[in-house]
Amino acid sequence: MKKENLFGEFVAEVFGTFILILLGDGVVANVGLAPRLASVAYNWNTITIGWAMAVLVAVYTVAGVTGAHINPAVTFALAVKRGFPWRKVVPYWIAQVLGAFLGAFGVFLVYYGGLKAAGMPNVWCTGPGSVFGQAFWGSVSSATPQGSYTLWNAFLTEIFGTAALLWGVLASGDIKNNAVGANLGGFLVALTVLGIGLSLGGPSGYAINPARDLGPRIFGAIAGTKGLFDGSYWFVAPILGPLIGAVLGVLTYDWFVTPFLAKKEG
Repeated sequence: MKKENLFGEFVAEVFGTFILILLGDGVVANVGLAPRLASVAYNWNTITIGWAMAVLVAVYTVAGVTGAHINPAVTFALAVKRGFPWRKVVPYWIAQVLGAFLGAFGVFLVYYGGLKAAGMPNVWCTGPGSVFGQAFWGSVSSATPQGSYTLWNAFLTEIFGTAALLWGVLASGDIKNNAVGANLGGFLVALTVLGIGLSLGGPSGYAINPARDLGPRIFGAIAGTKGLFDGSYWFVAPILGPLIGAVLGVLTYDWFVTPFLAKKEG
């Protein structure tokens, strides 16, 4: 049995979430700033594939230490329904937000020239003011903060998206179900994130991870990006929505799947 080492788990969650944001926000910056090709050469598919690969690398890097939560919503759901110790929840959350903040700093260093030339646009987090606000969420106004999508719409999208994430996470490791073998669980999780981005990403930008949004949002505000904490969007959709969605995801998995799985003999 692996000896418990909370400090090591803390470091792993910092590092894993750092990787997630370095590559995830990195693809957002790459597409938004389009440094190599005309902007039409990049599209939403580039974003979703980049984020899926970010998840894949992050998960395989630190899964052996913590299981690669790299997401406060996942940590919360596992504490609610899978026996994860509650005393570890806050340390994991702190590690995840810190890692996300540092990942955003890494993106800042890599893309500094382009970011500076563009006036430090929001490549950090979802919602109003994002670099894709005009293209994907419509013009921003106080009446409809997400353009054609309301805050309520974005909030519900985050709940559904994060529930779907938990379905993929739980199924990937459920030995009573059709769990993937040969250490391929990380691929299923990455493909789940890809599917969420392609199918449910429009209304909110699919944060599905409070740390992924909050850590870079804090860094972006420090770096000089304007309006990141205007209004209530920053809390309602990318923080509250995923926390609710993750719990809903683990509950629905146990309501609709777990009771009907065949008992393993042996």
